[in-house]
Amino acid sequence: MRIALDAMGGDYAPQPNIDGAIAALQADPALEVILVGDQAALDPLLEKSGYSGERLTIRPSDGVVGMEEKPTDALRKKPNCSIVVSWQMMAQREVDAVVSAGNTGAVVAAGLRTRLFLPGVKRPGIAVALPTLKGRTVLMDVGANPAARPEHLVQYGVMGAVFSREMLGIATPRVGLMNIGSEDGKGTDLYRETHSTLQQSRMQGQYVGNVEGRDLFQGNADVIICEGFVGNVLLKASEGMAEFMLHAFHHEVIGRLSHEKELAVQAFHHLGKRYQYHETGGAPLLGIDGITIICHGSSNGRTIENALKVATTFRDRRINQQITDELRELGDLPGAVA
Repeated sequence: MRIALDAMGGDYAPQPNIDGAIAALQADPALEVILVGDQAALDPLLEKSGYSGERLTIRPSDGVVGMEEKPTDALRKKPNCSIVVSWQMMAQREVDAVVSAGNTGAVVAAGLRTRLFLPGVKRPGIAVALPTLKGRTVLMDVGANPAARPEHLVQYGVMGAVFSREMLGIATPRVGLMNIGSEDGKGTDLYRETHSTLQQSRMQGQYVGNVEGRDLFQGNADVIICEGFVGNVLLKASEGMAEFMLHAFHHEVIGRLSHEKELAVQAFHHLGKRYQYHETGGAPLLGIDGITIICHGSSNGRTIENALKVATTFRDRRINQQITDELRELGDLPGAVA
């Protein structure tokens, strides 16, 4: 498998990207990684790493999209930046996947420009797997499409269910619609129409109806769909609350222990590690005719290594083919992308 890795993406790039690529290559002899970025910056770091081999190469690019830059403006001013070149390589079938810890908006915007969508997909969406009391729940979309329409959300239900089944091992994922109440008739026109459509679709056996924000971490649905604006707010609020709770627990509980304190610290760190983004690698942009894994901006080498592994697993489990097949069965395969 050949993967284009945005070597300039991330808060601490390019070093973590190089470290992660080398670790992934050492673990997978069938993997090839192309580092996309500033060759003058990458060459000395590669030389210093001591790694040599034909499976790690550099594709020069010009420019980097900063984390605080407006994606559309940055892409217009930097048409040959590392994110754009990575997407061009996938559009031209030079690589099977793109992995980036760069500006999420720019990664999505560059991808939408290629129109490299799976057959029938109207809008790609970002899916994240969040921990719950019963396992993990897929939340989709968390930022790719803030102006979703009902047909987009219905497709997110299909794509999220395939991802949940194949990547999380949930045989028959339950799909819920994020709303302000569980009753019929709740929410805006978007959510009322989406709710009605799902009830009448072939997903009705999997669709469990409206779910509320409190249900997200209870595990009452295996896939929860929403527009990108709502999903991104939910994700960021969840990250902030998790960080707050971990710090508060460490201070208020572990700080007061005397006996078995070391065991408590170990358990605390083990729990935190289970839910760190470093261990999950990244979030896929589902609906792309190819594979795109979007990593956290603060990714380290471990994060990048895991993201590359996720991309390989995504390919091996034929996620895209299954999404296409299930959208066709849903009867939602228009002749042109809307």
